[in-house]
Amino acid sequence: MESTDKKTQILEVAQLLFAKNGFDGTSVRDIAKEADVNIAMISYYFGSKEKLLEAVFEKHSNYIRLQLESLIADEKMEPMQKIYQLIDSYLQKYFGQTSFHKIVLREQMANKLSCATDMLLEMKRRNQELVKQIIKEGQKKGVFKKNIDIPMMMATMLGTANQVMTTLPFYKEVNNLADMPEEEFQKLIKKKLTLHLKSIFKAILTYEEQ
Repeated sequence: MESTDKKTQILEVAQLLFAKNGFDGTSVRDIAKEADVNIAMISYYFGSKEKLLEAVFEKHSNYIRLQLESLIADEKMEPMQKIYQLIDSYLQKYFGQTSFHKIVLREQMANKLSCATDMLLEMKRRNQELVKQIIKEGQKKGVFKKNIDIPMMMATMLGTANQVMTTLPFYKEVNNLADMPEEEFQKLIKKKLTLHLKSIFKAILTYEEQ
């Protein structure tokens, strides 16, 4: 296995174990065993368990950051289209990397200072500053309302997605979808969640009647 493959494998295994057992509940030995590497290799690539978690956060936060920066730089796309694309990008990442979002949710619910706290705050601050640029563009063009509460708006997206994803079995039962094939169900949920969030954001941001 090439060195880059080993590093990627360690990172992916660490993410899954952090999501399943929590940061404190996962040891470097656990990661090494699951990734089929020795502990020294983890130390060589990442230095410590804290640095490994930092690498997990950096990998995922960079994705949204790059998406936002690309949207900001796009002069042809209208502000509301950029918001819709933001929702699409976020949910694409969310459905593709549920283990990372479990880590974020777990660390936030722990409500204690940890090595993840500063990383979470920095990720949220940076993303909100970039979203603010898109909002300001829409306000400047007169299509977005003034005095938008961006932290609350983003919390609406993150909270709604988290609630849906953590209660999928209940959603299936209450909507009589228990017999639907899992792949079909995932597509349905993603579509409904996307349309729902876009409708909410349009109501929050624009003057248009619903």
